[in-house]
Amino acid sequence: MRCLVTGATGYIGGRLVPSLLEAGHTVRCLVRDPAKLRDVPWAGAVEIVRGDVLDADSLHGATEGIDVLYYLVHSLSRKGFAGIDRRAALLTAEAARDRGVGRIVYLGGLEPDGELSEHLASRAEVGEIFLRSGVPTAVLRAAVILGSGSASFEMLRYLTERLPVMVVPKWAHNRVQPIAIRDVLRYLTGCADLPAEVNRAFDIGGPDVLTYQSMMRRYAEVSGLIRRVMVPAPVLTPRLSSHWVNIVTPVPRGIARPLIDSLVHEMVCRERDIARYVPDPPEGLVDYARAVELALARIRDAEVPTHWSGASVPDAPAEPLPSDPEWSGGSVYTDHRQLLCAASPEELWRVIEGVGGSNGWYSFPLAWAVRGWLDRLAGGVGLRRGRRDQHRLQLGEALDWWRVEAIERGGLLRLRAEMKVPGKAWLELAVEPGEHGSVYRQRAVFVPKGLAGHLYWWSVAPFHGLVFGGMVRNIVRTAERPKE
Repeated sequence: MRCLVTGATGYIGGRLVPSLLEAGHTVRCLVRDPAKLRDVPWAGAVEIVRGDVLDADSLHGATEGIDVLYYLVHSLSRKGFAGIDRRAALLTAEAARDRGVGRIVYLGGLEPDGELSEHLASRAEVGEIFLRSGVPTAVLRAAVILGSGSASFEMLRYLTERLPVMVVPKWAHNRVQPIAIRDVLRYLTGCADLPAEVNRAFDIGGPDVLTYQSMMRRYAEVSGLIRRVMVPAPVLTPRLSSHWVNIVTPVPRGIARPLIDSLVHEMVCRERDIARYVPDPPEGLVDYARAVELALARIRDAEVPTHWSGASVPDAPAEPLPSDPEWSGGSVYTDHRQLLCAASPEELWRVIEGVGGSNGWYSFPLAWAVRGWLDRLAGGVGLRRGRRDQHRLQLGEALDWWRVEAIERGGLLRLRAEMKVPGKAWLELAVEPGEHGSVYRQRAVFVPKGLAGHLYWWSVAPFHGLVFGGMVRNIVRTAERPKE
């Protein structure tokens, strides 16, 4: 089949593409910024086209000659996301119909009884738009997806690992039917071969039905933690819970809230009709304990192919680094530093590409930690997004509160800040060959927004010597340190 994948830079899409390739399909990816797929291992095996699901022209071009369209896009934390998703679905359905696409496959959420949250209602509406499009559609509906790097799994993992005693809200007693990411991918891939007359939604879930509380208890058992003490608190609303998740886990409030909203109701499959078309594997579906084991093994071995934080912040598009005040129409503050390094450019680059996450930022850890906590309290991403891989970075992925905006291996790493700040900020780390080793160059750039931006820069300027100066010295020292 010739498959078009939208959302290929996201958590599910980035794993579906290699699954489709392995099944023998030809894959085309529709992305707003093709550069974001430059570093993925399968980039050379697919056709990458620039476009947007909100642009009818690019959709009509991307769907030309396509047999199966996978729609894996949603505007989770964007303002007015329901209207945006509705328009995108209508435009995509129209393009698919006009270009004679044979099938649409959409991944949505389980639809419980009772009033749906805004997030679930929007996902349901998108599914209905495709089912009424005139193009045969398969809507797969899942609850909690368990896999290394998924937002649902990270929320579960950090809540359980960090809180030996926890206050458990009322919604944690509702039943949930989680599903392993490998089973989700198997169903998605299998839908490419559905008969043409199939136009319906399918519930998909794993073999276990658990409460969220029991999911945390069993996670503790599988990961070898002591038994967790859970104290019921019926007054802890989803809104308050999302604030708590924002503080305790790497998942920010804007993403935690719709995840929790989906757990307010029981999320259990009503049917398993998908098995008639995509049979279970001989070993059966992945159960909850095995899904946790597989995810933890991936994290332990640093083999997490995609991460929830990999999707860009919708309202923070990539922009060129300002080189002079005229670019921004006014002020640009910079902090330049450089230092000779006795290590080779290759050794110095190895340290640069390994910054952040568990390796830290090589200076004044308390200052970085405090700034990260302040950002989390303000609803920002903070430092806890960490790294997907401890040694190698990819263009466009998240790194603590930064986004990798440019990477020229062996030469330049440019990071764009996604923390709450009155302006725009970048950090450049660069390597140049030197006469007796290499030269490390570092540049911080800040474009203030209004008076608050100027005040912010000058309030933190006294700490630059400690933070940025210490960073330069310690990165060079680490590169020069003999290997053990």
